Amino acid sequence: MAIISQAFTKIYVSITFQSVVEYQEIHILLNSSNIMKLTDAKILALLKKKISRPMKISELSKQLGVAEADHREFRNRIKEMAAQGSLIKIRGGRYGLPDEMNLITGKLQGHPNGFGFVIPDKHHDTNDVYVHQKSMNEAMHQDHVVVRVESEKEPGKPEGRIIRILERNTPNLVGVYETFGRDGWVIPTETKHFHDVFIPGKNRKDAKNGQIVDVKIETYPTRHQPPVGKVIEILGKSNDPEVEVQSILRKFGIRQGFPPKIIKEAKAVAKENQPTPDRKDLTDLLTFTIDGETAKDFDDAVSLESMGEGYRLGVHIADVSHFVEENSHLDEEAFERGTSVYYADGVISMLPEILSNGACSLRPDEMRLTLSVFMDFDRQGNALATKIHKSFIKSKRRFTYNEVAELIENGSDKESDTPFMQTLADMHHFSQTLRKRRFKNGSVDFHVPEPDIHVDEDGKVKQIGIVKHNAAHQLIEEFMLAANQAVALSLHEKEIPCIHRIHGSPDPNKLLEFKEFITSFGLRLSSPDKIRSQDLNALLKKIQGTPEERVVNTLLLRTMKKARYSESDPGHYCLGFSHYAHFTSPIRRYPDLIVHRLIKKYLKHKCSKKEKKALQSSLSEISEQSTQMEIQAMSIEREIISLRRAQFMTDKIGKTFYGIITGVTGFGFFVELENVFVEGLVKISSIMDDYYLFIETEHKLIGQRRHRVFQIGDRVKVRVKDVDISRRQIALQVMG
Repeated sequence: MAIISQAFTKIYVSITFQSVVEYQEIHILLNSSNIMKLTDAKILALLKKKISRPMKISELSKQLGVAEADHREFRNRIKEMAAQGSLIKIRGGRYGLPDEMNLITGKLQGHPNGFGFVIPDKHHDTNDVYVHQKSMNEAMHQDHVVVRVESEKEPGKPEGRIIRILERNTPNLVGVYETFGRDGWVIPTETKHFHDVFIPGKNRKDAKNGQIVDVKIETYPTRHQPPVGKVIEILGKSNDPEVEVQSILRKFGIRQGFPPKIIKEAKAVAKENQPTPDRKDLTDLLTFTIDGETAKDFDDAVSLESMGEGYRLGVHIADVSHFVEENSHLDEEAFERGTSVYYADGVISMLPEILSNGACSLRPDEMRLTLSVFMDFDRQGNALATKIHKSFIKSKRRFTYNEVAELIENGSDKESDTPFMQTLADMHHFSQTLRKRRFKNGSVDFHVPEPDIHVDEDGKVKQIGIVKHNAAHQLIEEFMLAANQAVALSLHEKEIPCIHRIHGSPDPNKLLEFKEFITSFGLRLSSPDKIRSQDLNALLKKIQGTPEERVVNTLLLRTMKKARYSESDPGHYCLGFSHYAHFTSPIRRYPDLIVHRLIKKYLKHKCSKKEKKALQSSLSEISEQSTQMEIQAMSIEREIISLRRAQFMTDKIGKTFYGIITGVTGFGFFVELENVFVEGLVKISSIMDDYYLFIETEHKLIGQRRHRVFQIGDRVKVRVKDVDISRRQIALQVMG
């Protein structure tokens, strides 16, 4: 022990002058006037730099020079970080960095077969960790866990064991009740929940076999006991279309109504809709809205003025920030929701209807408060100047996309249309100029069809087609993109922090796989590190109207990274914009609401360094929350589409269709049926003529004896074998 003690003494004595200076800097950072300003990220950075082993809080405090008066605050902060998973508490009350102990924190994504993957928290630089069923350690789908990485059988594919559950994230779940004597079981509708929930007889609430119920988890699973729950609501029969939709919304924990205090506040602020002298009066300007047939929340109006050698484009957006003040009950609710949720035959709004469809909606012939962006362009679409005003308008008409497309294509002799005809013609011409210029400058023009689902009054699916985009859709798209880009650039030039809509360049390895795959169609791309967005757009333009158009578009889209919100500003790869933000939809997107507030507060006033620092921190949190809620909304939309497709196919079992293979996996391939725009799965086990080998890089299955090939993009004939509404699955069988 004496030798060890001497060794530590020598190490301590050998501290360099630079280390002493660094220690003093840390001490200054952590003094009583600064402790409250330290973020978790800063503490982690200091620990990574200076602490070489797990320590007790008292030791950490001493090593980092925390003033005695700040010990309690520091202790609470460390405990909070451990609860969140950015630090790990081990035996002896010591705290350390997960990465230094081969530990990773993250959210568990379950699989129906009992295994799962831990999706690492964002401060980890690692891939998802595979967890075998035997290594789950009582965890459930969506739990926040600590996983120890124990092996890596393949490069970049770590495997591990869950050693701790930081937070349970399933207080409730939705499932089908099955009677078991006096008791029962609930089988979750979310198949990623690999635990069925036991319901004691006293907790069944008169639920009957086959009903969909909402269950509260009262006891979480252990090694020897399943989760135990209590039925809190019976949603209805499992074959009721609307009950199935409701179960999906419940599964995701969607807030469907608004608390009384939110409604009360919304009613009060909705009355405060009169313009103040600081707003520009645009009620005489020819403005109008163009939206879908069933839309009710009109948050954008447009105008266009011919200015000799160019155009002045006006985009006028409902001033939602006037009604939803920062830190109000409405603001807190909107932050939690993040976005409105749109699905096949409904919407869950971010804001109460009295605002979304009322005070904030730009209804025709009604005065409305707005933020107006005026952009001057020359005839070639080059941006010349931008001005942003607090304003108020009176929309002259509510157009639908189909109405405008018809007027653009065929004109009109109606007196009611005459005041708008020249402006619409100019708008169409100018929007096409902007569109051509945008693609020339690097925007990628994907062509991936969207389903158009028609549901009757009883909730039954009558028809599924493809959404048709016309010239009016393109017109509004170009004008909204121009406004979003202009606002982002204006904030950038004034060095005002902002929530940006960002999209990173594709992963080179994925691009290389895509490049190799398209050679089978005789298509070429340069090396991945030299591929520009212009090259990708040229490729997509080249294959328009060809048989391989759909598959190449789909695979390229899968190669792309996901767009997200961020306080940083690296640009938007897919649009080809150096600066981009969402500004045009504050009724349904929280980031747009934040951008409105920033514009109103800072475009005419300087943003101090102190304010910038505070903004960066808050915008980071808002960006993360908004991104996660957007991902959730998209998941809900996809699942309801899958549900509606399954419901539509229930009376078509046994019928045959032709379709295109849209995806190939080791367990089979997906086929999109022609004419009905529905996707089903052909399981490899249902193909009886051979043993099939999955070649992942070529997206194909190949028979080992007969060499029959099923490849993405191939046209095949299939029969509808079965439909499982509860799992949203359509089973297909290959014919011939």
